[in-house]
This record gives sequence, C-alpha cells and structure tokens, in this order.
Amino acid sequence: MVKVLDEHERTMAFAQVALGQIRSLRQNATPRNYEIWYVYATGYNPPLNKVVNETLARSGRLTDTDLEQIYESYLSQIKSPDRIDKVGAQVVGEIDDVMGILSEALGMSSNYDATLNGASQRLSGAQTLDQVKAIIETVGKSTRQMLDTNKVLEERLATSKSEISNLQHSLEAIRAESLTDPLTGLGNRKYFDGMIEMAVQTSLASNEPLSLLMFDIDHFKSFNDSYGHLTGDQVLRLVGQSLTQIMREQDITARYGGEEFAVVLPNTALRHALSLADQLRRTVMAKELKKKSTGEILGRVTISVGVSLLRPDDDTDALIERADACLYAAKRAGRNRVICEVDPEYVEELRSQVA
Repeated sequence: MVKVLDEHERTMAFAQVALGQIRSLRQNATPRNYEIWYVYATGYNPPLNKVVNETLARSGRLTDTDLEQIYESYLSQIKSPDRIDKVGAQVVGEIDDVMGILSEALGMSSNYDATLNGASQRLSGAQTLDQVKAIIETVGKSTRQMLDTNKVLEERLATSKSEISNLQHSLEAIRAESLTDPLTGLGNRKYFDGMIEMAVQTSLASNEPLSLLMFDIDHFKSFNDSYGHLTGDQVLRLVGQSLTQIMREQDITARYGGEEFAVVLPNTALRHALSLADQLRRTVMAKELKKKSTGEILGRVTISVGVSLLRPDDDTDALIERADACLYAAKRAGRNRVICEVDPEYVEELRSQVA
C-alpha cells in the first residue's frame, strides 16, 4: 500500500509541475502542452528537457510554434509501437468474435442436421396426418431459427470485414509513420536501409545505372550552438523541403542521421546525378532562413554533397562508403560543393585516409 501511495504522490507531483509551468508561462492547457510539461517534469526524455531549457534561457518563453516543434520532434514519434500493439489487439479481438460466431453457427448447423435426420426417420414411421403436420412444424421452426442465425452471422461478418479493413489501414498508416522521419517528413534510416538494398539488387539484375547522393548541412553544429535546437530543427526541415521540391517520384529520399541525408537515384547515370545534386545544392542555398519565433533573418544554409555510381561488382556498403568519402572530400575542399568519385578531390581524400 505504501508503494501505491508513493507512486500516486510522485505522479501527482509531476502533474503539479506540468500545470505550474503552463500557468506561469501563460500557455494554453491543451493535452499536447500538458504532455510536454509532464514528460519534462519526469526527466525521462533528456533531449526534450535540453531543448526546453535552451529555449527558455534564450528567449524566456515557449511560443506555440516552439511547443509544436518540440512535440513533433521529441514525443510524437515514440507512440507508434504502442499504437501498433493497440490496433493489433483490436484485430485479435475482432477475429476472436468472428470465431465465436462461427463456432455458434456450426453448432446450430449440427443441430439442424440432427433435426432433419430425425424428421426423416419420423416421417417414415408416421401413420396419421397430425403426426406429419407436427413433424413439418418442427422442421419449419428449426429452419427459421437457422435462417435467423445465418442472417445474424452475415451481418456480423460484414461488420467485422469493415472493421478489420479499417484496422488494416490503420496498421499501414502506422507502419508508414514508423518509416518516416517526423521532423522532415522524409524516410528515416530504417526506410533507407531497406529501400537501398532493393534498389541495388534491382539495378544489378537489370544492368541499369544507379547513383547515390550523400550530403550533410555545412556548419550545422554552429546553428544549434548559436540559435538553439529548435532553429536547428528548422534548418533540417528546410533541407527536407528542398529535397521534396527537387527530387523525382522514383527517387528514394531519407534523413540518414543527424544532419546527414541520402538520396538513391534509380536508373540514373553519374552525369545526371551530378546535375540533380548541384540543383539541390543551389535550391537549398537560395532559401533564406528566418527564425519563426522572432522573425530574425539568420542567413542561408549550404550543403556538401558526395556522389557515387553503382559498379557491377558492388554491394550496398561499397556504394555508400564511396559516396561518404566523396562527401568528406567536398567538406575538406571548402564545403558548399558537389564531389563525385571521378574528381581529384575524391582521390586525395582516399590518399589521406590511407595515410
């Protein structure tokens, strides 16, 4: 009993801290804001606490835009496993209900068969019209019961079919969400790992070209250090938007990790890949970064890009390693540029790695 009381008091203390923060900062007491401050009070999500503290120290408040970004970046993506379990339990429940109805229907069918068999035997021994009528009435009553049961079963099966279809759509949506980076809307690392493997195998089998772009944001750490993680998140979104704007439907775009991104370009030769990479670089650089909470102009963002082309004897790791080496060569050469594996900067990068 003492442990229960302690847990009750502990959770109530978290709740009081959450409501106190909402009250002191004069925020709306919405479920989203309460969840942010409750998690903050528990201390179970250190990245969330860090960005909240940074933002408060810098501006003394959290705008609604700040709160939305914090929720999307640090809370919304952790809900998928719970949602999958919940929907899965609902699917199992629906199947159990249907199996129960089918079991009941089979029982009714067995009884109906027994009634018909008994009626057949009784008819063969019936000697009067009243006896025949009684047998027919029994069969008729049993038939009506069977029809009623079938009708209920059909209606319940139709309902279950619709419900299971909806649950299937929910699972597909959750699965898509689990493969999506919540900050940029691009594919996440898990999505990238699966898709590039399939793309490489398809390219090798069909003998069609395949190129890979690996790029990251120049001086990204300085954005975080100077303006805070929320502004850093805004930079990541800006790059994600640029990718969506430039890349084709066939291309596979993903946030590879941190400030690094990757694009798989199926059926794309090196020259065309370089053209797309430079178009992306110029598109990102053309966007002016503005701090949402204050309207302050923070300058422009640049990226460094490495490009590799799939070789006949390649595997996925080799393709990624060469693109990554080209990326490092681009950064060593001064950033804000595109380097591929036929450029002298790439050769120099390989020599430096050996040395």
